[in-house]
Amino acid sequence: MSNILEDAKDAVQGLVQMAKQRAVQLAPDSFIPGGRPDPLIREQHGNIGKPLSRLDGPLKVRGAAPFAAEFPLDGMLYASIAFSSVVKGRITRVDTSAAEAVPGVALVMTHLNAPKMANVPLFMTQPKAAGGIDLPIMQDDRVHWSGQPIGLVLAETQESADHARSLLRFEYATEASVTSFAAAKAKGTETGQFMGQPLKMDKGDADKALATSPHTVDRTYTTPRHSHNAIELHACTVAWEGDTLRVHDASQLVSHTAWSLGQVFGIEEEQVHVTSPFVGGGFGGKCLWWHQVLAAAGARLSGRPVRLMLSREGVYRIVGGRTSTEQRVAIAAQADGTFDALLHTGTVVISPHNAMPEPFILPVMSAYSSGSLKFDLEVATVDMLANTFMRAPGEAVGTFALESAVDELAVEMGMDPIELRLKNEPETDPVTGAPPSQRDTEKAYRDGAERFGWSKRGAPGERREGEWQIGMGVATATYPYHRMPGGAARMILSRGGAVIVEIAAHEMGMGTMTAHTQVVADRLGLPLDKVEFRYGDSFQPGVVLAGGSQQTASIGFSVIAAHRELVSELLKLAGNDSPLAGLKAEEVGSVDGGLAKLDEPERHESYVSILSRAQRDELVVEGSAPPPLELQHWSMHSHGAMFCEVAVSVITGEVRVRRFLGSFDCGRILNPKTAMSQFRGGIIMGLGLALMEETQFDERLGRIMNPSLAEYHVPVHMDVPEIEVIWTDIPDPHAPMGARGIGEIGITGVAAAVANAIYNATGKRIRDLPITLDKLM
Repeated sequence: MSNILEDAKDAVQGLVQMAKQRAVQLAPDSFIPGGRPDPLIREQHGNIGKPLSRLDGPLKVRGAAPFAAEFPLDGMLYASIAFSSVVKGRITRVDTSAAEAVPGVALVMTHLNAPKMANVPLFMTQPKAAGGIDLPIMQDDRVHWSGQPIGLVLAETQESADHARSLLRFEYATEASVTSFAAAKAKGTETGQFMGQPLKMDKGDADKALATSPHTVDRTYTTPRHSHNAIELHACTVAWEGDTLRVHDASQLVSHTAWSLGQVFGIEEEQVHVTSPFVGGGFGGKCLWWHQVLAAAGARLSGRPVRLMLSREGVYRIVGGRTSTEQRVAIAAQADGTFDALLHTGTVVISPHNAMPEPFILPVMSAYSSGSLKFDLEVATVDMLANTFMRAPGEAVGTFALESAVDELAVEMGMDPIELRLKNEPETDPVTGAPPSQRDTEKAYRDGAERFGWSKRGAPGERREGEWQIGMGVATATYPYHRMPGGAARMILSRGGAVIVEIAAHEMGMGTMTAHTQVVADRLGLPLDKVEFRYGDSFQPGVVLAGGSQQTASIGFSVIAAHRELVSELLKLAGNDSPLAGLKAEEVGSVDGGLAKLDEPERHESYVSILSRAQRDELVVEGSAPPPLELQHWSMHSHGAMFCEVAVSVITGEVRVRRFLGSFDCGRILNPKTAMSQFRGGIIMGLGLALMEETQFDERLGRIMNPSLAEYHVPVHMDVPEIEVIWTDIPDPHAPMGARGIGEIGITGVAAAVANAIYNATGKRIRDLPITLDKLM
C-alpha cells in the first residue's frame, strides 16, 4: 500500500512540475532570463576568449596561497578523530584514561561530554542547508556505519593527538545490519529522487516497441562505488570569538556552511564567518561533513582554536562518494537506425541517512530522440557511509551504460556508431519538448572524427602491432546547464576607476577568478588591472554552490544584475551636466572606462569623471540574479564527442590508452587556457573511472577496505596519453556571455569511449567497471 501511495505522490508532483514548466515554456522569450542575448556575446576583441594564465598561479607556485589547514592561530590545538569499527549498534563502554594521560592532550570528546548540537540540516531541505548526513553528531551512543566518528582528541601537536587517539578504547553491542547490494534489493526498493524530482518516466510504449522492432539490444551494466580523492585533504581551522564562530574551510559552499553551522550551534547565520579562498580540488566532496562540526564543538569545549585535517583514511570514512549502480539499457531501432524505444532502468544502493542516489538515468533524458522513452531509477538502502555528489553525478556512470549500448546496437546493425548517434539527434528536448537554446552536437562529431582520423578505424580485432591489439571507440558526452537560485554580487567602484566585485563563489583550481575577472573587465569596459574579483567568503553576497557546472551562469547573471544597478546609480550621479543626461540605463553601455550612449558613442563620460563631479570616493551597489527560469524555457545542454584509441596486450590483458580527443559543444569558451585544463582534467578522471577506480567495500564487514591512494588507484602521468581538446565555440544566445559551465562534461562519455575502443581492439565487450586486465585475459 505504501508503494502505491508513494507512486501516486510522485505522479502528482510530476504533473504539478510539468504544468509549471509548460507555463514557463509558453512565456515570451523576453520574459525569461537570457531572453535578450548578453551584449558581451557580440564582443569579439575584448578579454573574453583570451588564454589568460590563472591570476592565482603565482601565489600557488610561491606557496603563498593559504589553504584551510595553513592558518596559524594563537593557542591552536590539533585534532584527531576516532572512527567506529562496527557497522551498527551501540557504544557500551568508553575508556579515555590512557589517551588523556598522553602529554599535551587538552581534551578527549565523545558522546559522553560533547556539547549539545542540533542535526546539520540535510542538503536541499532548506535553501542554505548543507548537510550530507541526517544524523546527530556525538549526541548519543548510536553507531550507524563502520567509520562513523565516535571520538575526538585535541592536543598541542598533531603527533600527540594521533597517538592519544590510538589509545581510545570502545566496546559495542552490535545490531543486525544490511551491508550487501543483494540483501538491500531483497528488502525492497523505491523510486529515487534527485534535486527533488522523481527519477522515473514512461513516455509511449517502450516495452511494446522493444518486442516488435527489427533491431534491439538489451544489456546490463554495473559500476562500483567511488571515493573522493582531492589532493588537498579535507581540513578546517576554527575558533570561537565570543559567540561568533570563525571557520577557515576548504569548501564548495561557504554561504550554505555558515547558515547550517548556525543551525547546529543555535546561533544566527551572521555569527558564523566561513572563508575558503583556496580549495585543492573539490569535485562535489568539499561540502559540509562532520569534521567541521566536530572541530567547532571541540573548540567550544576546550576554549581554544582547533585545526582538524582528515587523514586520507579519514576522508574515506566520513566523506561520501559515488554509489554503485546496476543499470539496464535497452534500445529498439528501425532498419535505418531510428530509435523506436529507449529504456534505461536499474538500481543504486544508498545510505538510509540521506537522499542522494547516483542519478544514472540523466543522460537518456536529453541525448537522443526516440519513439518511446522509459527510465526508472530504484533505490535500496545499505548501512554504510552516505553518498554524495561526485563529478558529473549520474552522467559519469550513466553515459558508460547508455553509450556502450548504443555502440552494441551499431555493431548489431553493421552501422557506423557516429552515424547511428547523429541519426537520432533530437530537434526538441526528449522529455519536455522545449527547443534547444543552442545545440551543435553534429559539428562536434564531424570535427572530432576528422581530427582523430576516425575513418581509419577497422573491424573488431583487425589492427595489431606485435602483442598489442589496436582499437578505436567513440561516445557522446553530455551535461546540462545548471543555475540554482540565490545568486547575487556586490560592485565597489572607486573614484580612481577601479572596480571590486564580491560574490560568495569558489575557486577550486578551475580558473573561476581569472575567467570572471576577464568577464567583469569587458562588461565594465575596463582593463584587467582595474578589476579585482573577490570570492570565497560567507559575508559576501550570494548563495552560490560550486557544483553542477553552474558557477559560470550564476556568477554571470549576478554580475549582470549588479552592473545594471551600477549603471542606474551612475546615471543618477551624472546629473544634467553630463553628456549622459536624460538617458535611461538600457540606452547606455560600459566602454572605455565609463558609460556611453549605445548608438551615439561620443556621448561618453568616464567613471572617474562621474564620481569626481559627485564628490564620491566610491559607489557600492548590489544586484541579485533572477530566478533560473531559462532552464525550463529552453533545453539547455552541453554535448561532446569523445574519441579514444587503445592498445590491449594479448598476453597480459593490459590496456594502454594511446590517444584521446574530446570535441565539445559547450557554448562560448571564456578562457581557452583554463578551459583546456578543465576538459583534460575531466577526461583524466574519466580514464580512472574506466580502468582503475573502485572503492573496495567488504560486504561481510560493511567497511571500505582500500582507504588510501596506495590501494585506491587513480591515473598517474604514465597512465595518461596525449589528450587533444577542440570545441565549437558557438555561443549559447540564452546563457550569460554565451557560455555554459564545463567543469563536469569532460568526465562523461569517457568510460564508454574506452570500453568501445577495447571492443574494437579485441572483440570483447566489458560491461562492468573498472575494466581491469583480469576481465580481458
